[in-house]
Amino acid sequence: MNVPKPNWGWASLPFLLLLWIALASRYPSYILPQPWDVAHEAWHWLRNGSLWKQFKVSLMEELGGFVTAVVVALLAGTAGGLSSRFRDFTAPLNSLFMAIPPIAWAPLTMIIFGLGYFSIMLVIFIAAMFPMAVTIQEGVQGIRGGEVHTARTLGANQHQLLAYVYLPASLPFVTAALRIGFSQAWRALVAAEMIGATQGIGWMVSMGGQIGNSSQVLLGIVLIGLIAWLMESLVFRHLEQHYQKWRV
Repeated sequence: MNVPKPNWGWASLPFLLLLWIALASRYPSYILPQPWDVAHEAWHWLRNGSLWKQFKVSLMEELGGFVTAVVVALLAGTAGGLSSRFRDFTAPLNSLFMAIPPIAWAPLTMIIFGLGYFSIMLVIFIAAMFPMAVTIQEGVQGIRGGEVHTARTLGANQHQLLAYVYLPASLPFVTAALRIGFSQAWRALVAAEMIGATQGIGWMVSMGGQIGNSSQVLLGIVLIGLIAWLMESLVFRHLEQHYQKWRV
């Protein structure tokens, strides 16, 4: 009988919290505040309704850019996996856009489109779309030819091949692509908001640094990490585990 190994992941956050308290005790609170100072700052933002407002702005920008990137990546990745000509055509573009840090596009988008929703959404789209498209393309391309041949022998048409062969076989790669894409999109969102936004969680961090409010800076950092961790733990990890058996 195999005894399951204990999962020590639960200990990492308390360890990080204790490390934070120990480090903060060596500095004045205006330089490195304690967790309870940040909690007090969070209560201040919650009480006047500003925290929800900043979160809602970031959420709308994230959803707009990420959902658009998912749709385009699904189309481009599937087309690249099925067509060698399309794959050859997009290969240099994928390499180029994935090599450039997404935040490098932020100043240009803001010069062209101005500050606001569309500029930040475009940076998020660029950050997320290309890694997702490449991951999906590799998944579709890796589907075994024997499965396709068997389906064709049984009389499957192109639509049935997509629905009953390519889609189930590529779902693990699609979920992995979503996980990668969201991570890239979230980082790009925060960085773009820090450069050129007047609202949002990234703006909170940037503005806190400008006015010397360390508690506000750390509050924004904690929110950024917490939201990413919740999405990873509650959504993407479960999706990936659910479809992992479909790789076989």
